[in-house]
Amino acid sequence: MKKLPIHITYWFLYLSLKILIEYLWVKAVITTIPANELAGGSVLAGILYLIPEIVFAYYLLNIGLDRVIKKGRDRFFYFLEIVLLLCVTIYSMRLIAHGLVAPYAYQNQLPLAPILGFQRVLLLLVDIIFSAGLLIAIEFGMRQLEYKEREKELIREKMNTELQMLRNQINPHFLFNTLNNIYALTRKKSDKAPEVVMKLSELLSFMLYKSSVDTITIQEEIRVLEDYIELEKIRYNERLTVSFTKQIDDPSQRIIPLLFLPLVENAFKHGVSESRFDSFVHIDLKLKDGFLNFSIENSIEQKGTEIQYGNIGLYNTRRQLELTYHDHHLQQQTLMDAFRIHLDLNLLSYGKI
Repeated sequence: MKKLPIHITYWFLYLSLKILIEYLWVKAVITTIPANELAGGSVLAGILYLIPEIVFAYYLLNIGLDRVIKKGRDRFFYFLEIVLLLCVTIYSMRLIAHGLVAPYAYQNQLPLAPILGFQRVLLLLVDIIFSAGLLIAIEFGMRQLEYKEREKELIREKMNTELQMLRNQINPHFLFNTLNNIYALTRKKSDKAPEVVMKLSELLSFMLYKSSVDTITIQEEIRVLEDYIELEKIRYNERLTVSFTKQIDDPSQRIIPLLFLPLVENAFKHGVSESRFDSFVHIDLKLKDGFLNFSIENSIEQKGTEIQYGNIGLYNTRRQLELTYHDHHLQQQTLMDAFRIHLDLNLLSYGKI
């Protein structure tokens, strides 16, 4: 239905041009009929001539061309069918000129050429091909735009699905260990148990229900990270040192949800959990004028160094950035006893999709 107004507009403009040309031609040929009557006759003639042109144009658009393009062995016969219908259209327009236009539009004052006169047939051939060809060009242009828009929509849907999958990923070992910690706290009747259950519930609720939105505030993102860190600290107790420094000039600044969680989770999974000695995780987050700097550093043992170079957390964050931000730079660095990731991100460049 969206195409209908365009088609109506096209034929209206084409009819207006046709009537104008018809009027200018008959005005020079017929001198015995007043100008206002000639104008009315030109309108009638234009409408009568337009009917077979429309029929042929839409046959060609919806039936003829598809058959010629798609039907391999029968293509020649369908091409002959188009030529035959073109001839029928020309002949019908010549009949209209003799039987309707001349007597009713111009009071039999129009000098008529033979029905199949070469000059008139040639002019009608050009006229019909022009009107049908222009319509087909407009229609194919609209279809091409529709295909491109549909392709973009499919790409957006694919990217959004991938983003949601990335956001919903969380290490099952974290859930298992957290539940074990909760069980141990409840056995001891610890006062921390309700708080731990609440933090885990809030974290899972956010991941399941709130992470589907396009963006959240940086304050909400930080709260998720803090809940996650608190749950991990219960697991490692004294042998883990965690620092999380923040310098935020605008807590309401928007950011895609769960961007940093894979990196934080990875620091615990590949750094702290694989260390036999005291471990640390240092997180630093700065935001000023829409430009964000995030760095996370975790302790490692020498034997675990190679693991860091392809971890899923780093890939997860990198992929989310590629899908949503144009201006970003993510780098990793392996030190003697630590692994560091640093991200520079322009939050104002959101919307690459």
